[in-house]
Amino acid sequence: MSTETILVSDNGSVRLITMNRADKKNAITEDMYAAMADAIYDAQDDATIRVVMITGSADVFTAGNDMGAFLNPKARMGEADQPVERFLQAILTAKKPLLAAVNGLAIGIGTTMLLHCDLVYAADTARFSVPFINLGLMPEAASSLLLPRAVGTKKATEMLMFGDFQNAKAALDMGLVNEVFPADRLMEKAMERAQKLAAKPPAALLLIKALLKSEAETTAARMARESALFGERLQSAECKEAATAFFEKRDPDFSNC
Repeated sequence: MSTETILVSDNGSVRLITMNRADKKNAITEDMYAAMADAIYDAQDDATIRVVMITGSADVFTAGNDMGAFLNPKARMGEADQPVERFLQAILTAKKPLLAAVNGLAIGIGTTMLLHCDLVYAADTARFSVPFINLGLMPEAASSLLLPRAVGTKKATEMLMFGDFQNAKAALDMGLVNEVFPADRLMEKAMERAQKLAAKPPAALLLIKALLKSEAETTAARMARESALFGERLQSAECKEAATAFFEKRDPDFSNC
């Protein structure tokens, strides 16, 4: 599944997707979008994969779209068969936890894709920017909706209208990332978190993500839905294994659930 510019490796139950075009600051081409979409979609159907994580090679996450390909008059944005649209749909509809390890520069899609990730870890050298305004363009990947939800309307307005860079500390303070690590320890710590997540009860994990990603509803409706799911989960093999492991004073093993 790996290509020269997209590396895909499975570390136990964690699929790691690495943008590998460091000489071009990991600027994303159509082929790269296609490969990443394939890797994410494939992971949804692979029972051995429980978590997907995206990162970049060298000291760059991604400088965004490859401008040569992006500005090609033949490029067609918004059409479902286009690689970029398949990638956006892949991160939008992914049922399994999607993580990002932002190891450096994250421009354009490098920042907006993070809004679809469930957890984001960043190097202390990471820098974030959504510079669409500087190119006379509109935000993408539903970022005009999701960015205000993530960082607040005022901060999102500032980011989208000015396109300035935000450093790792600012990204952490505004809630764009979960945690910041020294650059030389980012992958170790992010993989540690991914592996810990992959060891959780997989079906319950999918349900929690589905609830978190679902559209707005009344508090009463959400409470009722959670209660129904809670009752079902009490009878699940995962819950029984967790309870058994607790009483036997051992770590639970959900691999056969």
